[in-house]
Amino acid sequence: MSKQTFTRVRSRKPDYLRGKLLLAMPNMGDPRFERSVICLCEHSEEGAMGIIVNQPAEHIAFPELMDQLEIPAPPNCAQVGVFTGGPVEPNRGFVLHSADYLHDTSLIVSELVALSATVDILKALAHGTGPQHSLLALGYAGWGPGQLEAEIQENAWLHTEADPDLLFGTEATLKWPLAMAKLGIDLSMLSTQAGHA
Repeated sequence: MSKQTFTRVRSRKPDYLRGKLLLAMPNMGDPRFERSVICLCEHSEEGAMGIIVNQPAEHIAFPELMDQLEIPAPPNCAQVGVFTGGPVEPNRGFVLHSADYLHDTSLIVSELVALSATVDILKALAHGTGPQHSLLALGYAGWGPGQLEAEIQENAWLHTEADPDLLFGTEATLKWPLAMAKLGIDLSMLSTQAGHA
């Protein structure tokens, strides 16, 4: 192999998973991520950030959250699903939504999905003028440099393409098994051991 070819191969960027869904393996040892489906909003050599999309927040509903934030909402305030987005900054809100609504500060996750964290989107959602599809997450999941890649190698996660129907149009309890089925995986046949070639 010539020096030029070697340099080209080494400088090629790894396959980052931004915009994909992470699926926790059945042997996930961390109860915070058990059977979780995470939409990866950012993934680079600096780390990764994602929103858990299948753990409804049990302690608060959208209208109550609007009251707490002192955001005026109409009596017939739109119902938006509130989820536990992850263990990092659990008091911070993020709206994962369809890309038909974009604010100057929105993070474009993929062609179909974006992430916003402004009061403006909360007001728009409350009045029914926000994105067509959305979910509100409190907190997020985060990984340092190389941490997610190591966890994937250790067989903690699978990944697949993000499916807006799965993200926004599926009951929370069905998201994980349906995402696994989408990969063609029979859950009863999954090995919990990591394999190395």
